[in-house]
Amino acid sequence: MTIDDILLETEEKMLKTEEHLVSQFAGVRTGKASPSLIDNMHVEAYGSHMRLKELATITAPESRMLMVQPFDITNIKAIEKAIQSSNLGLNPATQGKFIRIVLPDLSAERRQEFVKICKKMTEEGRVAIRTERRQAMELLKKAKADGGVSEDDVEDAEAETQKLTDQYIKKLEDHLAHKEKEILTV
Repeated sequence: MTIDDILLETEEKMLKTEEHLVSQFAGVRTGKASPSLIDNMHVEAYGSHMRLKELATITAPESRMLMVQPFDITNIKAIEKAIQSSNLGLNPATQGKFIRIVLPDLSAERRQEFVKICKKMTEEGRVAIRTERRQAMELLKKAKADGGVSEDDVEDAEAETQKLTDQYIKKLEDHLAHKEKEILTV
C-alpha cells in the first residue's frame, strides 16, 4: 500500500465519520419540526424492523407538527407504537389515514439534555477520527519498516495525517456548535 493510498483511505474514513455525526444530529430534536427527527426510527412491520421512512411519507406542514402517512394503512398501529416508545417524548394521534405529531415546547432542562447528547456523539466522532489517525500511523510505520518508503516521505505523510485529523476534528466541533445553537434557540 502506497503512502497516497494510506492518506486517501484515512481521509475517506474520516469523512464517513463526519457524515455519520451529521446524520445522528438530524435525529436530535430542536425547537422546530423536521422529518429527519423520526425518519430513521425503527418500526416492526412485515415481520422485521424497518425504518419509518421506508413505510411512510413524513412531512412537516407546520413548524411544530409532523404528519406521517403510511404507504400501507395496516402499519398505522405499528408506526404509532414505535413513535410512542421512542425516547423523544412525542405523542402521536391517529386521524384516519394519517398520524399527526404535535411537538411540545422544549423545557430548558430538556434542551440541555439534548446538548449533552450531541456532545457525547461528537466525542465518539473524535475518538473514531483519532482511531483512524492511529491506524494510518501504524500503516506508515509498517511501510517504512518494509523498506519501500524513505524516512522523509513517512514523516511528511505523518504530518499530513495529523493535519487531516485536526481538520476533521475542527469540522466536528463546528457541527456541534451549530447544532447546540439550533437546540438552544427558543
